[in-house]
This record gives sequence, structure tokens and C-alpha cells, in this order.
Amino acid sequence: MDADLDALAQRESDLILPRFSNDDAWWLGCFLRDAGASCQAPIAIDISVGPTTLFTALLPGATADNLGWIKRKVAIAWRYQKSSYLMNQKFAGGENMFERFGLDHATYAAAGGAVPIRVAGVGMIGVVAVSGLPQLDDHLMVLDALGALQNKQKGEA
Repeated sequence: MDADLDALAQRESDLILPRFSNDDAWWLGCFLRDAGASCQAPIAIDISVGPTTLFTALLPGATADNLGWIKRKVAIAWRYQKSSYLMNQKFAGGENMFERFGLDHATYAAAGGAVPIRVAGVGMIGVVAVSGLPQLDDHLMVLDALGALQNKQKGEA
């Protein structure tokens, strides 16, 4: 991994929350929606815990196709317990990783924008996903939002 990818991987692994509730999902979803609206980003947003969707939104310009991308990005995040962007970078190594691991492109997408929700003492409980921007921008938007939630929760403790 290069230095930038190492830094992103470290940033992702540092995003461990003390808790995650339905109210946190709402706050996080509204944060992402406001961030997207402020720059007129045509994004779809999805926050799920296990198989349950707690927040979903389509901003102007986003379509059901973005939700399809989210579903496939979330699937790869769950399978590997890592963000879809980190898996994209791992799969970009030249070898056909989809073929090697028997992954179906209709089910999985190794494209940035889906980041695990991790809770201290529990592990991965869900995924926050954005689709509609270039994949690194999708990924960074989610990392920024999770960082904001983490800071908010630390301030409440």
C-alpha cells in the first residue's frame, strides 16, 4: 500500500464509536445529507445496521442506480469487514480478484463509498454508504461524517 492508502486505512480503523443507536444513524444521515446538499452533490445515502436500513436519502440528481451501487458496495464491505474503497485498492493489483474469490459483479462492487460502522467492544455492526461522486470522494465524505459523529459522541461522554 502507498502512504496515502495507509493513511486512509489507519483513519478508517480509528473510527471506532463508543455506541451506535437509531438516533446516531439519523444524526449521521442528516449530517451527510446536509454535506451533500451544501455542494449540490447528486448522492444517495444509506445507513444500515445488519440487514436493517436506518436511514436512506436521494439528493437531487441521484437515482435508483446509485442505490444499486450502494447495495453492492455494502455487500463487499460486509464480506471483507473493510471499506469498499480499501477493497477497490486491494483488487486493483492486477489479478482478477472477483474471479479468484468467486464474486459476482451483480452482488459485489469494489468501489469506494461504503465504510463499516464499528462499535468499541463489539466490532462491525453496520455500514454507512454514499454513491454518486467519484469513488474517493464518496469514501472521504463517509469518513468525514463518521469522524464528526465520533467527535460528537466524545463530547457527550
